[in-house]
Order: sequence, then C-alpha cells, then structure tokens
Amino acid sequence: MWRPWAFAPPAAGCPMPLIEAQGLGVRRGSHDILRGVNFRIAGGEIVTVLGPNGSGKSTLIRALIGLEPGSSGAVTRKPGLRIGYVPQRLHVDAALPMTVRRFLSLPRPVSDAVAAEALGRTGVAGLERRQVSALSGGQLQRVLLARALLSAPEILILDEPTQGLDQPGEAAFYKLLEEVRAETGAAVLMVSHDLHVVMRASDRVICLNGHVCCEGTPEIVSAAPEYRALFGMGTGGALALYRHMHDHDHVHDGCDHDHDHHHHEGADA
Repeated sequence: MWRPWAFAPPAAGCPMPLIEAQGLGVRRGSHDILRGVNFRIAGGEIVTVLGPNGSGKSTLIRALIGLEPGSSGAVTRKPGLRIGYVPQRLHVDAALPMTVRRFLSLPRPVSDAVAAEALGRTGVAGLERRQVSALSGGQLQRVLLARALLSAPEILILDEPTQGLDQPGEAAFYKLLEEVRAETGAAVLMVSHDLHVVMRASDRVICLNGHVCCEGTPEIVSAAPEYRALFGMGTGGALALYRHMHDHDHVHDGCDHDHDHHHHEGADA
C-alpha cells in the first residue's frame, strides 16, 4: 500500500530526517521505475544521487517532493518543510520578454533589495535587467538557485543542476552550493551523473539504478575497485560504473537501510 505521507520516529542514532522514503516504489503501467527505495536526508547534509540515464533519478526527486505518485512504500517529510527546487531544465521563449528581476518575483513578489541580495549570494550580481533567455548556462543555473533561496529553504533540491556546463563550470557551481550550505545551514539534495566532480562536494553519495545499489561517504564509494579503475575517465567512465551488475557488497552510512540486490534498468522521465 502506498502511503504518501507517513510519520515515524528516526532510526536510533540518526538525526531527524527532513525527507525520508521507506520501501518507495513508482510504477507506470506495467513498468517499475523505482522499487524498494530507502532514502533519508537530514539537515545540513549534501547528498548526491547518481546513476545512468534511465535509472529513475528524476522520478525519485519528484516522488520525494510529491510531484510523482508512488505505488508502494511511504514518504515522510518534516511538517512545514521549506523546499527550494531547481529543475533540470527551464525553457524560456526568446520572444517572451522576461527580465531576471521579474523572474525572481514569480510567483511571489520580492523587493529590489532582496532580489539583489539573492543574486549577489549566488555570484551573479547586477543581472536584474538581463533577459532570462539571454543568460548563459552558468548564469541561468545561478539565477535559478537565487530564486530557490528566496524562500529561505531548509533543503535545496537540484535535478542535474550543471547539465550543459563544462567541467570548470560544474566545479564552480558545486563550490557555490557548499558555500550556500555553510551560510544558510540548508541541506542539499542533488541529482547528477558527474561522479568525478560531485564526489568532493558530497557528504553522502547514493547510487541508483531503479533501486539503491550502494551508498555511503564519497570515500566509501570511491574505494570500490570498479570506481578506482574508472577514476579519471570522465563522465562516460563514471556512468559505466553504475551499469555493472552490482555484484559487490552494498555499502551505506551509519543509518540502517535495507537494499534490494537485484539489477534493474528503469526508464527515467
């Protein structure tokens, strides 16, 4: 039975989670996108969900924030949780006039001072009069982050936030997220496939391929022989790591998680 919002005490020795999933499954028609996913994120953590295309990463994010119905399991959110969400893509028609300043006041108006502060915090001060459609990829991601910060979120959720950026741009964006976490105390949940970059920025890494294959600190995950063999081969090599049959021992953090050990290829959407 799917229980969209259930409330239960945290596991012994673990801080109260902001969001937790227990046995989460998502099914579309006869196809399982996710099955048996156990997940939690506590305040102040930076957690990255990694996996190949079609592994269910975006589906997991949508299920955690209530945009995607589950077919089994339960999702728990802290009551009144403030979420700042940065989507994977934002298409702005060049024919539609939309300045950065106007964009920051959607859907709720903010003052000029608040807008300027948010843009300054994310490293794009002075862009208020620029058209959103004219921004570079890096500028747009920082403007999206600025908008997400306007709600003073307890957790920032970013779906492939560096898609389309080069590696220096990716590294700069992840460094910015670390700074935002340090300044605001917000947790950060990222979806990515860029293992070689996000390892340094993450407190915990989760490998997803329809189910949770392995998880732990970056040191634990990067110590896997498969990862060491592929380290430095770029994104293609990192993705190949998560396409193997997962015949290794599953690793996890100090909180207790039960993982399904079967290999599964899901269709992401």
